[in-house]
Amino acid sequence: MKSINVDVAVIGAGSAGMTAFRAAQSHGKHVVLIEGGPYGTTCARVGCMPSKLLIAAAEAAHAVAEAPGFGVHPGPVRVDGKAVMAWVQSERDRFVGFVVDNVHRIPDEHRLHGYARFVAEGRLQVDDHTLVNAATIVIATGSTPYVPPELSRLGKRLVTSDEVFDWNDLPASVAVVGSGVIGLELGQALHRLGVRVTVFGRGSGIAHMSDPAVVSEAVECIKEELDLRVQTRVVSATPDGDAASLTSMGADGVERVERFDFVLAATGRTPNLHHLNLKHSGLQLDTRGMPLFDPFTMRCGDSAVFIAGDVNNERPLLHEATDQGRIAGDNAGRYPEVIPGLRRAPLGIGFTDPQLAIAGSAFGTLKPGCFAIGEVRFASQGRSRVMRQNRGVLRVYGEYGTDRFLGAEMVGPRAEHLAHLLAWAAQNRMTVASMLDMPFYHPVIEEGLRTALRDLQDKLVHGLPEIERCADCTPGL
Repeated sequence: MKSINVDVAVIGAGSAGMTAFRAAQSHGKHVVLIEGGPYGTTCARVGCMPSKLLIAAAEAAHAVAEAPGFGVHPGPVRVDGKAVMAWVQSERDRFVGFVVDNVHRIPDEHRLHGYARFVAEGRLQVDDHTLVNAATIVIATGSTPYVPPELSRLGKRLVTSDEVFDWNDLPASVAVVGSGVIGLELGQALHRLGVRVTVFGRGSGIAHMSDPAVVSEAVECIKEELDLRVQTRVVSATPDGDAASLTSMGADGVERVERFDFVLAATGRTPNLHHLNLKHSGLQLDTRGMPLFDPFTMRCGDSAVFIAGDVNNERPLLHEATDQGRIAGDNAGRYPEVIPGLRRAPLGIGFTDPQLAIAGSAFGTLKPGCFAIGEVRFASQGRSRVMRQNRGVLRVYGEYGTDRFLGAEMVGPRAEHLAHLLAWAAQNRMTVASMLDMPFYHPVIEEGLRTALRDLQDKLVHGLPEIERCADCTPGL
């Protein structure tokens, strides 16, 4: 077994790891990138890109189905499942190819293939071929789909979001377990492509939304089209010939048994920490075995180890992974100097129809009594009605006393674009008045945003709470 000495070892060649590698190298340090699995990020291979390809195909089918509402009557829709999946895989492989090409441009002396594990503080073993002595280490090993115990007996009838995109054809039916963003996106897309789909959500909410008014509207909008069952628990699932038999229990306590071709586990992801042998890392771990870290420096305690991306389970989104990777790699490269990096305003989007989004502070993170809420419903909003996409609600939050915009939650048309505007406003600490000073064209969806902001401004001016109820959040007291 050979032994090498490096300044920085980056474990994982995903979005966070690749960004950390480049950031550390910018300091002129000797950096090695270690990867045990196939090259190609989660986003390109099994996440953001293939899911949006499937959604795009579903949107095309849905547009044809909705055309008669405009007086346009196309012929019968025929979905060729094999052609759909061939297109998804072809484009997916193209995106993956770009990532793999970037990895292969890294000189061989800066790449190691194999699974790394700690054998001592600052010392890694990669498979059975290399010992790496590293002055600093970046952990960027990503995450893996979680499969709940009640689905573990399904064998080949069980799929995860990592495996859906390897189908060569669309099945006749799928049970989606989990009402988060991944479950809703894939479930609705498959439904629009002719698959019989039921989505099972254990709780009453969906997709990490926390504003009760938005959650209620979102559930109702999606249930108009999709068999979405919230407050429904999957009791068991077993193979049943060429299908799966799934038993569920709703809020009424009644059990139902149904058959599906496949059961898709969309119940979240778990950090890839099991290979790392962290007991030899010297790091302080929480009760789940997760290294404790500073979210602004990505440093684990007072060690020379940094952690970035989905593996730390803080904000498992691509743009957050790259930001964290940049911070971790920069600090690993400049170590022992460690400085806080830029953490941007929270931004999360679900590409359902209507779309879901959280920008800035979510409702559930705000202190009751310290903020006002402005609202617009899209049922009568001009551009939304023109497009026949007039469903949903936008709720915006502003701080009493400062008039500062705090954040928003929404379900509605073009939410991906509204959310970006609102995240920028939150990050720049804009006031509601300054946001209303911005130009608004006509007719556009953004006019709905203006309506919500006007409603919010009126409540901030006229609805200041009693001082004794909010003495810690009103400036000047």
